[in-house]
Amino acid sequence: MATDAPTAMRTDAVLTLAQWLSPAYPVGAFAYSHGLEAAVAAGWVQDGEALGAWLTEVLESGAGFNDALLIAAAWRAQGGEAVAAVDAVARAFAASKERRIETDQQGRAFGAVTTAIWGGDLAAFTYPVALGAAASRATLPLDLTQAMYLQTFLSNLIAAGQRLLPVGQTEGQAILHRLTARVADVATETAGGDLDRLSATAFLTDIAAMQHETLRTRIFRT
Repeated sequence: MATDAPTAMRTDAVLTLAQWLSPAYPVGAFAYSHGLEAAVAAGWVQDGEALGAWLTEVLESGAGFNDALLIAAAWRAQGGEAVAAVDAVARAFAASKERRIETDQQGRAFGAVTTAIWGGDLAAFTYPVALGAAASRATLPLDLTQAMYLQTFLSNLIAAGQRLLPVGQTEGQAILHRLTARVADVATETAGGDLDRLSATAFLTDIAAMQHETLRTRIFRT
C-alpha cells in the first residue's frame, strides 16, 4: 500500500517530540513550579481563574514567549559555536538564580538522554536551546517543536497549580485548552528566532521566581 511520505515524516516528527516532551522523559519538569509556588504563597494566584490569567502572561509576555524564540534561534543556528552563542544569551536573560537553575538542570538532563539515544553532542545547554538544537539535527519541523514544547510547558505548570490550588482535573484541562489556542500564534510570532525580540514584561512572574528561593517551606525546586 502506498504511503504519503510527507504525512509519514510528520507522524515520525510528532512521535519523536511526544517522546522528548513526555512526562516519562527524565528531565524532571514536575519538580519545577517556575515561581508559581511563591505566587500562591503570596496570594497572587488563588484559584483556577487566576491560574489561567497567570499562565497567559507567562505564555505571551514572559518565559513562554522567550523560550519559543530561543528554540527557533537554536534550531536555525549553524554549527556548535552558533548554538553556544544562543545558549549564552539564554543564560544571560534568566531573570533570577532559580530561573537559571530550572533551565540549566532540565537542559542538562534532556541533553544527556537525547545524546545517548540519538547521538550528537548537546553539551550542557539550557532546555529550550538543547531542544531546538536537537530538533534541528533530527530535521523536525520548527513550528511543531515550538508548539509541542509550549503545550508541555503549560501542562506542567497547570499540574503544579493543581497541587497548590483547589483546581480539579477538568478545570485544569479547560485552562490548558484555552491556552493551547494561543500556542500556534506564539510559535508563528517567534519563528524567526530574532533574539533582539527577547523581552519580559510579566514582571510579577519574575519576582515570584526570585522570592521562591527564600520560601520557608516549599515542595518545588523553583
